[in-house]
Amino acid sequence: MGKVPNAEDNWNANLYDCKHSFVSEYGNHLIELLAPKAGERILDLGCGTGDLAKRLHDYKVDVVGVDQSKNMVMQAMNKYPTIKFFVQDATNLEYKNEFDAVFSNATLHWIKQPKQALNCIYNSLRQGGRFIAEFGGKGNVQTITDEIINQIKEVGRDYKTDQFPWYYPSIGEYSSLMEEVGFRVIFAEHYERPTRLEGDDGLKNWMNMFGSGMFAGIDQDKKDYIITKVENHLKPILYKDNLWIADYKRIRVIGIKE
Repeated sequence: MGKVPNAEDNWNANLYDCKHSFVSEYGNHLIELLAPKAGERILDLGCGTGDLAKRLHDYKVDVVGVDQSKNMVMQAMNKYPTIKFFVQDATNLEYKNEFDAVFSNATLHWIKQPKQALNCIYNSLRQGGRFIAEFGGKGNVQTITDEIINQIKEVGRDYKTDQFPWYYPSIGEYSSLMEEVGFRVIFAEHYERPTRLEGDDGLKNWMNMFGSGMFAGIDQDKKDYIITKVENHLKPILYKDNLWIADYKRIRVIGIKE
């Protein structure tokens, strides 16, 4: 989810559900931090294919799920037809003073206009409402992305920094942005979370699912060659006990609208 309103929707919802269910599974811990109460109205920002919105719905919460990807939203609607899902951009939310909480898992690192998104989140909340989020922080998957960039350069292609599809802030940077838009930050942490990528093709699937933006302008044959080279170079580092382990580093924050 991010501000790419006219871009082709490249999200593969089936691949996401089949091979990357860990995204939602890790989000279950974030729900504990949210501590939803029956009757609350909660916005799931970057809802993906709806699994965490369903968890919130089970708490008897009035949940609304939004995501910029139409593919993801359609999958969510098919899986959970009783829950409200909409295609919306995090930097252009239409809600004003409507929610008791905004909940966001593994989304905000896709948004390169963080202050704009935070303003929208703040405006969506009622007075006293809370914002709970987890996303990639400084150094997230850097072992993988550094090697992708290295291999792109090895095949003679330039790599420009604006090709990097993510925003991975430090905890100080993001907490300061939250305060600038009006939040009182009551919790913030930056921690390592080594993450299993299922199967022998786990790293390849991850690059195809999440890292495709790094290969912009590269034809499929060359992309496949680069991915194979990345796998070969990183296997001694990230492949352990028949599993790929990605070097995730996450930020968790809670802010209150006062």
